[in-house]
Amino acid sequence: MNVLKPHISLNVSNIDASVAFYERAFGVRATKRRPGYAKFDLASPSLNLTMQEAPRTGVNASHFGVQVASTEDVLEAKSRFEAAELRTFAEEDTACCYAVQDKVWIEDPDGNSWEVFVVKGDAAVMGSQPAMPSKSEAACCAPSCCAPSKLDDAAAR
Repeated sequence: MNVLKPHISLNVSNIDASVAFYERAFGVRATKRRPGYAKFDLASPSLNLTMQEAPRTGVNASHFGVQVASTEDVLEAKSRFEAAELRTFAEEDTACCYAVQDKVWIEDPDGNSWEVFVVKGDAAVMGSQPAMPSKSEAACCAPSCCAPSKLDDAAAR
């Protein structure tokens, strides 16, 4: 699997204040800005950091991820997860964070969502409605993917 860089997605209460903070912290401007959304695609440190404006819930991290080079890498990760008997949820050509992506999700025992994803191009929208219910209807790109009942429901479709 050709890993490009780690990915962290933060929920922030004020996108403008957060962008200003991270621009100062990293010494670079945001790579992408949209209403309620920002992305920093950093070379050093190697990091894909995104943030979306969301109401304060006490949960600041939306999800975590690993960006890979190709759809084949996503499929390789999915196969590896399934071989390890982890529950997965895959999305193809989904609009997420103003990008078209293929991805596979897993969820750790504490409910932290992890994605392995490839960016295939830009999208005009923040996100499409996930096929599975999300942790927050307002949040994009972070389905609560791997609860057994949800995966069993998806498998029956």
